[in-house]
Amino acid sequence: MTLKLVIGLGNPGTQYVDTRHNVGAATIAVLVKRLGATMRSHTSRCHVAEARIGILPGGAPGPKITLAVADSYMNVSGGPLSRLAQYLRISPDEILVIHDDLDLPAHQLRLKQGGGEGGHNGLRSLSQHLGDRNYGRLRIGIGRPPGRQNPADFVLEKISSAAREEWNVTYELAADTVEDVAVRGFAAAQQDLHSRS
Repeated sequence: MTLKLVIGLGNPGTQYVDTRHNVGAATIAVLVKRLGATMRSHTSRCHVAEARIGILPGGAPGPKITLAVADSYMNVSGGPLSRLAQYLRISPDEILVIHDDLDLPAHQLRLKQGGGEGGHNGLRSLSQHLGDRNYGRLRIGIGRPPGRQNPADFVLEKISSAAREEWNVTYELAADTVEDVAVRGFAAAQQDLHSRS
């Protein structure tokens, strides 16, 4: 996998900031700030930034990567994101998607190449519009809702102010993982990430 496009899934608008469903978009924000990049509007209805990411062995700057979030709701984000990939002439196997995952404990990170969508509306929309599931995923665990709370309500619920510091650490670790994929490749980054957990 040669990484060229990193997508953070989330919903647009201030009302969705700090919700569990937006952990992918929050990680993109961390990367943009870390890399000194600037997000700009794109005709695909995405916001994008371009930057070199990481440091290669020997000290050379890492590869040039496009960072993106869709300017549309999660369940229809596949259209804008696939248009962006088509515009940039990027194939699915050159894409890494960062997203929330109910099936992982909160804060746990996992890398996965291809596979199903696990009921995730953002992934489902992206797979449909790309016509391909063979893109990389960085799964950020958010845990299961307590009691009988509806999962749809849980993912759209704001993360408590008391928990935000811990989530900020998770976003930084997720950003580290993206840099590792960009510099060392998916398989090596996956092996190291999973062996640490």
